[in-house]
Amino acid sequence: MQSSRLLSILLRLQLRGRVSAAALAREFEVSVRTVYRDLDALSAAGVPVHAQRGRGGGIVLDAAWRQPLAGLSSLTAGEARSLPLAGLRGAARELGLGVEAADVQLKLLASLPPDAAADAARIAECFHIDPLPWYHRPETLPLLPALAAAVWQGQRVRVQYDSWDGPVARTLLPLGLVLKGGLWYLVATAVGRGRAGAPTAAPRTYRASGIQALQVLPGPQPPAQRPAGFVLAAHWPQAVAQFEARLMAGRATVRLSPEGLRILRAVQPAAAEWARRTQRPAGGAGHAGWVEAELPTEPAPAAVRQLLRLGTEVEVLAPASLRAALAAEARQVALRHRAAARPRRPAPDRPI
Repeated sequence: MQSSRLLSILLRLQLRGRVSAAALAREFEVSVRTVYRDLDALSAAGVPVHAQRGRGGGIVLDAAWRQPLAGLSSLTAGEARSLPLAGLRGAARELGLGVEAADVQLKLLASLPPDAAADAARIAECFHIDPLPWYHRPETLPLLPALAAAVWQGQRVRVQYDSWDGPVARTLLPLGLVLKGGLWYLVATAVGRGRAGAPTAAPRTYRASGIQALQVLPGPQPPAQRPAGFVLAAHWPQAVAQFEARLMAGRATVRLSPEGLRILRAVQPAAAEWARRTQRPAGGAGHAGWVEAELPTEPAPAAVRQLLRLGTEVEVLAPASLRAALAAEARQVALRHRAAARPRRPAPDRPI
């Protein structure tokens, strides 16, 4: 156990540069005194590690010191790039890094002590990550590897994109790719004719499957500069929140049955959470156990279809326009199915 912890401490110091003893103690669930004993063991083994006191201090590893791990010192450039995807083979394969991700996973296992390697292999046997929702299939994205290469190399691209408003052409500086809910999205800025092909707008999100054609623009043009301070992992949650706020900008007051709440949790977890926060007992006869709540809704007519998924387990109270639109849609559904369900008259018997 101590040898495994020593290796973990060493890796953290190599990656972070400076870590406090208290932070290491919290991560490994040991005492600060145990951390200092581990540091003494590393020093005794010739690792140049020392403590710095005062504000901004902590445990520091000599920046010039690097200890290649057995099995990892032979990583190729492609394997090194695929390292963060070593446990996500499906995503790595879609990006064109499937082979590298598989190879680096083997090298990682080979770098571990025998007992730890056996545990890691068993983890892969016992746990599996499937990012796709039920009843979904992976999208076919033949352009994704080329797009990933453009992201990595900082190359601008010319795309034909199937947007909500119809096909458009864009010159983009790709900033990153994100896999969300089994779907790939490109974060990029539009590039204009201005200063050195600099981005002309804030980063936007493009669904990768909407890119119908892709041309990677070669040099000799100067490379466009990424927005100052842009960090993909920090940008994405903000972009998601802004998108959801724009998409679900409407509000509806509804009555929901217990079954309606259950369906809502299954099909729209975010809306279900909103309902949970705003719910209150519903009034009116025939609504025992129902709640009255606020729901975020899409613009009509999408809001009507959104609420029809709850069937008879929801009643819209406001706004009146949405209630009327829902009633009209329900009448059309009933008429369509009533006509389809009319029994046909039996054909008259024919004489033999």
